[in-house]
Amino acid sequence: MKSKKAIAKSRSVLGEGMGKKRHLRVMVAKPGLDGHDRGARIIARAFRDAGFEVVYSGLHQTPEEIVEAAIQEDVDMIGLSSLAGAHNYLFPRTIELLREKGADDIVVCGGGIIPDEDVPKLKRAGIIEIFTPGTTLDNIVQWVKENVKPR
Repeated sequence: MKSKKAIAKSRSVLGEGMGKKRHLRVMVAKPGLDGHDRGARIIARAFRDAGFEVVYSGLHQTPEEIVEAAIQEDVDMIGLSSLAGAHNYLFPRTIELLREKGADDIVVCGGGIIPDEDVPKLKRAGIIEIFTPGTTLDNIVQWVKENVKPR
């Protein structure tokens, strides 16, 4: 795993940080046993079309796998998607692991079938925003543009 210092050095070698603007780098992740990824793929495509660099985790990822990949890929944001009802464990666990790894500067938001009564608990755990069914792609992309900056 690269340290923040090594990543900064590699950015310098690649010309980042030398007047060249780096695109926002986001990960769309599917934690747990949820096998429904159509929405996550649509979000990933919307992010790509908005000019973001996108990493898609694939299905059935553990919070540990998501955090490890997010650090290795040097993402600015993780978007967690859950339709299976395990968000109250998986989302906060992802935040906990980011803190343990010193990567708590990665913004984490979530989406999926999440009851309104669960949203305050998830936000208290460190999930910055929750997007539920009916939120437009334009609104999600605009929120990311306004609230997430390259690390």
